[in-house]
Amino acid sequence: MSTREKELEDVLLEEETTNEHEIVLFNDDVNTFDHVITTLINVCEHTPEQAEQCSLIVHYKGKCTVKTGEYSFLEPKCSKLLQAGLSAEIV
Repeated sequence: MSTREKELEDVLLEEETTNEHEIVLFNDDVNTFDHVITTLINVCEHTPEQAEQCSLIVHYKGKCTVKTGEYSFLEPKCSKLLQAGLSAEIV
C-alpha cells in the first residue's frame, strides 16, 4: 500500500467516525411562514432564501433538516427553536 493510499484510507475512516447530528424541523399548524423563516435566520444563520426553502419543505414534506454538526453545537440552537415555539429535535 502506497503512502497516498494510506492517507486516503485514514481520511475516509475519519469521516466515517465523525458524529454528525442533524436538527430536524417538523411541520405544525400553529406557526406562520414568516415566524419560521425569521427564526431560522436568527437561530440557524440561514440566508433568507435558505430559510424560505426549508419552511416550504417542512410545509409540504412534514420535516426538513435545518442544521448539521456536532451535538454540542446543535443543542443550544435546537433549544432556541423550541423556545420560539417550533417543533424540532436532534437526530
